[in-house]
Amino acid sequence: MRQIKQPAYHHGNLRRAIIDAALEAIAESGPAGWSLRELARRAGVSHAAPAHHFGDKAGLLTAVAAEGFQVFADTLERAADDVLEVGVAYVRFAIDHRPYFEVMFRPELYRMDDPSLKDARERAAHVLVASAGRLSPSPEQERLTTIAAWSLAHGFAGLWLSGALPETSHGDPEAIARSVIQLFFGTTR
Repeated sequence: MRQIKQPAYHHGNLRRAIIDAALEAIAESGPAGWSLRELARRAGVSHAAPAHHFGDKAGLLTAVAAEGFQVFADTLERAADDVLEVGVAYVRFAIDHRPYFEVMFRPELYRMDDPSLKDARERAAHVLVASAGRLSPSPEQERLTTIAAWSLAHGFAGLWLSGALPETSHGDPEAIARSVIQLFFGTTR
């Protein structure tokens, strides 16, 4: 019986396919629980493709973090006019984009000096600082207010994602986050 040779598989956007495979793997087993070889299998590409495009796992996670910070900055910018909604957007992003979130705030996983990562981080930070600054009782306390607001949103998101809050099984994370932020900062709509 004569075998028909299958045409070589061609991927339209190899970089995107590898990043998507990484996001799936992160969702399943966290940012450390997989290898580049496993991602290649998952994406249906040669085992050398991830290394060719990203160099190593840190390079791939740098691309994931950079993309995550871009999406994060976009999300925060849409809410930037409302201090309360910036905090809620932070929580929403963490829940809706958990694989990104699990990498973005773990700088030991990626290359902090990557230009696209730095630009995206700065965009997101600008929104957070500007927003929290409007809550500050004085210019001298602006940095502390920013740290407090960031800690509140990030801490709430982490507690929600880990399932540590009893409300996780039945509550609305955005409504609860909104109430917590209002309680803590005394903000109103």
